[in-house]
Amino acid sequence: MCHCSSKVVAVAQCHQPLLPPPEACPALHDRPRSARGGGGAIAEVASIVRLAMPMVGAGLLMYMRSLVSMLFLGRLGRLPLAGGSLALGFANITGYSVLSGLAAGMDPVCGQAFGAGRTSVLAAALRRTVVLLLAASVPIAALWLAMHRVLVAAGQDPDIAACAYEFILCSLPDLAVQSFLHPLRVYLRVQSITLPLTYAAAAALALHVPVNVLLVHGLGLGIRGVALAAVWTNLNFLLFLVAYAYFSGLIRGDDDDDGGNGKAGEEGATTTTTTMEWGWLVKLSVHSCMSVCLEWWWYEIMVLLCGVLADPKAAVAAMGILIQTTSLLYIFPHSLSCAVSTRVGHELGAGRPERARLAARVGLACGAALGVVACAFAASLRGVWARMFTADATILRLASSALPILGAAELGNCPQTAGCGVLRGSARPGRAARINVSAFYGVGMPAALALAFWPARLDFRGMWAGMLAAQLVCAALMLLAVRRTDWDEQAARARELTGAVAGVVVGDGDVVVKGDHADAAKVKADSGLLVVTVLS
Repeated sequence: MCHCSSKVVAVAQCHQPLLPPPEACPALHDRPRSARGGGGAIAEVASIVRLAMPMVGAGLLMYMRSLVSMLFLGRLGRLPLAGGSLALGFANITGYSVLSGLAAGMDPVCGQAFGAGRTSVLAAALRRTVVLLLAASVPIAALWLAMHRVLVAAGQDPDIAACAYEFILCSLPDLAVQSFLHPLRVYLRVQSITLPLTYAAAAALALHVPVNVLLVHGLGLGIRGVALAAVWTNLNFLLFLVAYAYFSGLIRGDDDDDGGNGKAGEEGATTTTTTMEWGWLVKLSVHSCMSVCLEWWWYEIMVLLCGVLADPKAAVAAMGILIQTTSLLYIFPHSLSCAVSTRVGHELGAGRPERARLAARVGLACGAALGVVACAFAASLRGVWARMFTADATILRLASSALPILGAAELGNCPQTAGCGVLRGSARPGRAARINVSAFYGVGMPAALALAFWPARLDFRGMWAGMLAAQLVCAALMLLAVRRTDWDEQAARARELTGAVAGVVVGDGDVVVKGDHADAAKVKADSGLLVVTVLS
């Protein structure tokens, strides 16, 4: 029963809860223990692995899709390969990284809501995130349309710029596809549904080569065919996931006609509520986007800096090989990070802070173990790995000298990525963004410049030594942030945020809960504050 005063009721009309009551959607801690699994670190490791492995499979399959596209570009000649590579780099920096980061904003909302049994929140978050990404795609598309002028003004070769422009124009539909694909993947993952991601990715990859052959050679579209084939494959991936979600009953209409935002008579309260919810979601998505993009952009800045080293052509080529390598390795900690975020969100939403703490610690331990494996992999293959990409002696020498440093950087990258998942799962992406700024741009960038140019003059190795410094500092700051987490406080925040019982404000990238349900009687009607849920 609502204990708000009549004055507050008149303003917020909180007698009609914006979310179903807890008994209608029992929280995870109300469910039989057999449905939740046993306790202990081993059980937690099993839970994280079950979530992460299908995502690893899907990531590897989509990585292979990119390799297939590069192979078809290479068969078209040097100019299409250079133009396509330039266009993909431009698209990653200005488009795909932004959409991926914005979609991560729904991760803590849906994870905690699912853990609390408030499953009605998930569909609303999915819809709003799709709308947010479609809106963000408009300025991105405008930038892509101006890409040719931007590249020529930046001093790029006109022929390569024209070829890249042709590629990216045909990639414009991919913005709309990604705007649906990223939120849907998060929507499934937070419900611990990850195996269909692998199946859908495998089915899309199986069609990728025939589609390329048809468009590139059958229809003679050349570089435009490669771009359209990539869009077609992503669309197939999306359609497979939508079909699974629809036929499995995961996507259903709302119980009422107004999208779950209350009755028509509550239009005033609903409008204010929806505005606050949108503001909170946008803030959370922006900070998640910053956390993702700041690290992503760092690698692209390193490529640009390689252009002013002693042997720029060899340095850029070697950097391209190493970035492909670290992109392959990143699939594993990224999948682990998503699994940890889901587990932490579930446990906080279910009101189990000790289990959330255990999930965080197990995730960090798995990240550290993964870092050791990645380091050993890079160090053991330093003499042969680059030979799969080139036979140039100078490029081989540079890549071989930097591979051990890349492996050492993974010792920090893997646990810090897992730690980022912990912060994201507890709705603190702003903290992760600040850590990335401090580590990569406050420490890593000055260290890379000092070691590569002056005073150390280590050239290419100095650039990667700066990356090593950034990753180690980032890992230390992430571990410190997780260690200082008050899990009881985070569970209380999750309970408030998913229970439709407290007003929230957003400050400094994180959600701050203002009071509780019993304190609602103290809120004055003229204060403009309403008793709202995070997402209706």
